[in-house]
Amino acid sequence: MSLPNTFNAFRIHNDANGYRGGIEAISLDDLNPGEVVIKTAFSSVNFKDALAGTGEGKILRRFPLVGGIDVAGHVVASTDPAFREGDAVLVTGCGLSETRDGGYAGYARLEAKWVIPLPKGLSLRESMILGTAGFTAALALYRMRDNRQTPDLGPLAVTGATGGVGTLAINIFSRAGYEVHAISGKAQHADFLKSLGATEVLGRDALATGRPMESARFGGGLDNVGGAMLASLLAQTAPYGNVASAGLAATAELDMTVMPFIIRGVSLVGVASAGTARAIRDDIWRHLADDWKPDRLDAICTRETTLEGLPEVFRTMLSGGSFGRTLVTF
Repeated sequence: MSLPNTFNAFRIHNDANGYRGGIEAISLDDLNPGEVVIKTAFSSVNFKDALAGTGEGKILRRFPLVGGIDVAGHVVASTDPAFREGDAVLVTGCGLSETRDGGYAGYARLEAKWVIPLPKGLSLRESMILGTAGFTAALALYRMRDNRQTPDLGPLAVTGATGGVGTLAINIFSRAGYEVHAISGKAQHADFLKSLGATEVLGRDALATGRPMESARFGGGLDNVGGAMLASLLAQTAPYGNVASAGLAATAELDMTVMPFIIRGVSLVGVASAGTARAIRDDIWRHLADDWKPDRLDAICTRETTLEGLPEVFRTMLSGGSFGRTLVTF
């Protein structure tokens, strides 16, 4: 396949002219080295993308870089024999839009060691509705199950339930056989959250007590918020339950006592999706294409945008208006 001389990319700079991101024409020579070149079909928008694209968070470690921590498309060139022209592939995290050019461009050049062949059971579009958000939710469940989280410990709470990770977690956890309680301050979306598999939708006040220990209400959960909500969730978790920490939508701070850990044996499990080992990464994508595959992906994808619409999506997400997943189409 002949490759274009230039193509559009959402590129982020930080120099004497300030921190800024926008669309510009670049060539393959502008991209980081890599064994696999793909023509981008889809990407997505994650909270980390909004932080990186606006400079609200210190995400990028070098400049300039193409934004977008997720990408999926078809191979157009490869020096690695494991990939051939026409193969459908995806990459999430793995340094994209952090130390390497990401997925917000017509073409991406990728390190073969992180390229995932599209699993049977997923389309490219579905893989990017999932993206880092779905991978993070699945990784949280994977880690909790490794630590013996079972449905009979009680329901799993999901905070930040209307965001990308939250909506996918509800659907994934319920598909895996767990009862799920959604925690959200957006009561208008309660019916939607129940349609994804939540048996209960609770307001934020359910996790606003501030006491170091409470009656055990949840078997565990996934927190996307941080701060007082995470502390309260840990305080209400049943003996030997697990709470996975995957986000800081409210704050990165955590002020609490050790009582849930030493009295109930509760575990706080970290979820760092970007640097997940390849063997675990492959295993999680197999789950996401099979037994953990959400059955409401089209509903969870609440918005589609092109590169031109990214700044508005970033602003909405950072102002707390995130709802479901935003797919970036090419």
